[in-house]
Amino acid sequence: MTELLVRKFVKNYEHTDNLKVRAAYGMMAGLVGICCNLVLFGAKVAAGIMTGSISVMADAFNNLSDAASSMVGFVGVKLASKPADEHHPFGHGRIEYIAAFIVAFLVIEVGFSLLKTSVGKLFHPEELVFGMTSVAILLLSIGVKLWMALFNRKLGKQVKSQVMMATAADSLGDVAATSATIFSIVVFGVWKVNIDGLIGLIVSALVMIAGINIAKDTLEPLIGQPIDPEIYRRIMDFVNGYEGIVGSHDLIVHNYGPARSMASIHAEVPSDVDIEVSHEIVDRIERDAASALGIFLVIHMDPVELKDSRVRKLRQMTEETVRGLDERLTIHDFRVVNGTKRINLIFDLVVPRDYTKQMQDACKKQICQKIREIDDRCSCVITMECTYCIEQ
Repeated sequence: MTELLVRKFVKNYEHTDNLKVRAAYGMMAGLVGICCNLVLFGAKVAAGIMTGSISVMADAFNNLSDAASSMVGFVGVKLASKPADEHHPFGHGRIEYIAAFIVAFLVIEVGFSLLKTSVGKLFHPEELVFGMTSVAILLLSIGVKLWMALFNRKLGKQVKSQVMMATAADSLGDVAATSATIFSIVVFGVWKVNIDGLIGLIVSALVMIAGINIAKDTLEPLIGQPIDPEIYRRIMDFVNGYEGIVGSHDLIVHNYGPARSMASIHAEVPSDVDIEVSHEIVDRIERDAASALGIFLVIHMDPVELKDSRVRKLRQMTEETVRGLDERLTIHDFRVVNGTKRINLIFDLVVPRDYTKQMQDACKKQICQKIREIDDRCSCVITMECTYCIEQ
C-alpha cells in the first residue's frame, strides 16, 4: 500500500535527497493522515455514543487532534520547501522542526483534556453499553493506526523527516490507547466492572508521554545536536579519500533543516606540496561534496610535516602517550619548535564531552609529565578541544 501511494503521488520518488521530492513525500503523508484520522474520528464518535464510554469518546477526539496535527505537518512541510531568500539565506527547512513541535504541543494538550475528563468520570462514573459493533470499530481503528505508524516511519526514514517520525510515534501511542479502551469495554461486558475512568487516565498519560517525547525529539535539532556518527564518518571518509589529503579533523555540521546542512572541516595536506596544488584539491572536494553529499562544505587547510623523521618520531611518542591515558583522546595540528635546550611540542588535544574542566586540566598535566619523563627536553603547549560527534 505504501509503495503504491508513493509511486502514484510522488514524482521522481527515488530521489529522496531532492527537496521537491521530500516536500511531495511530506504533503502526501499529511493528506493520508488527515483522511484516515477524520474517518476514525467519525467511526469512534459513533462507537462512543453507542457505548456511552468516555474513553472511546476521548479516543475519538484524540483522532480529531491527529487530523489537525497532520494538517500542521502538511503546511509545515510545504513552507519548509520554500527556497532561500534575502532574509533566510539558508532556506526555510527548520520550519519542519517547528511544525513537528506544534504537533507535539497539540498531542500534549489533548492528553491533558483527557486527563481532566477521566478524573471526573473516576468520581462520577456513567453506565456503559457493551456492543460487539463498537469493539469491532475500535479493532479496525487499531489496524489503521498501526498501518499509519509503519507508513510514516518508513517514509520518515526514507526522507529523514522529523514530522513523519513524530506522527509515527503518535500513531503507536494511539494503538496503545485504543487497546486500553477496548480492554475497559470488554471488562465491563464480561464482569460488569466500570473501569472507564481509570482507563481514561491511562490513555491520557500515554498520549501526554507521546507528546513530550515528540517535543524532545524535535527540539534537539533546533537547539543544536552533535553529529551523528554515521554522517561524521561519511564526510570524513569522503574528504580523506582524495589524493593529497593525509587526514582531517574538527568536523562541524550545522543543520538548517532535513537535507539542508553546512559543514566545516580541517583537512591536513603535506607541508612540502605547493599551496596552489593543495588549494585546487580542496576546491574540488568542496564542489564534489555539494553534489555527492548534498552538503555545503568549507575546508580549512592544515599543513603537516611528513618527511622529517624526527618530527614523526615525536608525534608518534605523543600519540602513544595520549592514548595510554584514554583511548578516546586524539591529537592534531602537531608542530615542533626547536630550541637549543628545549623542544616545544604544540598540538590540539580532542577530549570527550564528559570531560569536566578539572579532568581536562588533570589530563593536560599528566601528558606534560609523561612526555617530560620520556624526554626532559620536551615541553607541551596543548590546546584543549571537545568533539562535536556523538560518542559510541
